[in-house]
Amino acid sequence: MSFLLCIGTILGDGYRAQELRHNQTEAETKLWAYLRSHRLDGVGFRRQHAIGNYIVDFCAPRQKLIIELDGSQHLELEGYDLERTTFLKSKGYRVVRFWNNDVMQDIEGVAKVILDALHQTE
Repeated sequence: MSFLLCIGTILGDGYRAQELRHNQTEAETKLWAYLRSHRLDGVGFRRQHAIGNYIVDFCAPRQKLIIELDGSQHLELEGYDLERTTFLKSKGYRVVRFWNNDVMQDIEGVAKVILDALHQTE
């Protein structure tokens, strides 16, 4: 295996996460404005964070809380999402999911649910 191929394999998830950060959905951008820079209750969130072979939308690592935003494509990915959630839970994470529409239409309500979830993990 060549050195560059080896580095690409090791850093592959990081490159994919970086690509996803640059191509966020409108809902991800809107929620990130609430989560970034410890704005939500002083909690540090990361966006497009790699955990194992998966990249999650938002993660508060210290609180072991993952926030996932789902669009219509997730209706067809139910099995994949279940497998992914099972893996993340096996690593001690809690996963909270929202539809993109919820973020776009009721960001304050979404933020409240996230705050409630954060307080349950303490």
